[in-house]
Amino acid sequence: MSDNLLSIPCTTIKGEQKTLADFAGKAVLVVNTASQCGFTPQYKGLEALWQTYKDQGLVVLGFPCNQFGKQEPGNEGAITEFCELNFGVSFPLFKKIEVNGANAHPLFVQLKQRAPGVLGSKGIKWNFTKFLIGKDGQVVKRFAPTTKPQDLTGEIEALLK
Repeated sequence: MSDNLLSIPCTTIKGEQKTLADFAGKAVLVVNTASQCGFTPQYKGLEALWQTYKDQGLVVLGFPCNQFGKQEPGNEGAITEFCELNFGVSFPLFKKIEVNGANAHPLFVQLKQRAPGVLGSKGIKWNFTKFLIGKDGQVVKRFAPTTKPQDLTGEIEALLK
C-alpha cells in the first residue's frame, strides 16, 4: 500500500485540511452521502456505528455528493444542519465532492481502484457506497449502498481486534 491514499488532502465541512493519515492506527469507514436519498436514513446507522466503536478505534467519514439524482443540493451549512438535526450526526463530515468522472476527488479515485465494485467496475453507482479501511491503511472492502451500516459490525469488529 502506498502512502498515497493516506496523504490525499481532504477538506472538512468546516474548512479544515485533513488526510487519512490523521486517523492513523484507526479503522476508517468512508461513505459518500446525500441528504435527499432513499438511503439517507443510513445516517442513523452510521452514527450508531461511530458511537459504538469510536472508542475502540473506528472513524466514520462522510463525504456528501450531489452526483446521483442531485440528492445533495445544499451547501455545507445546510448539509451540516440537516445531518445534526435529523440524524444527530457527530462523525466527521467533509466538503461536498464528486466521486466519479473527471472531477472525482482523488481519495475516491484511489478507493475505487483498490476496491472495485461488482464485476470489477470502478465507478460508484449511488450514494452511501462504503469503503472500509484497516488500521494499517489497507482498503479492506467495498460495500454497496444497499448494505446497511449495522450489517458491517462483524467486519468492523474483526478489524478492531
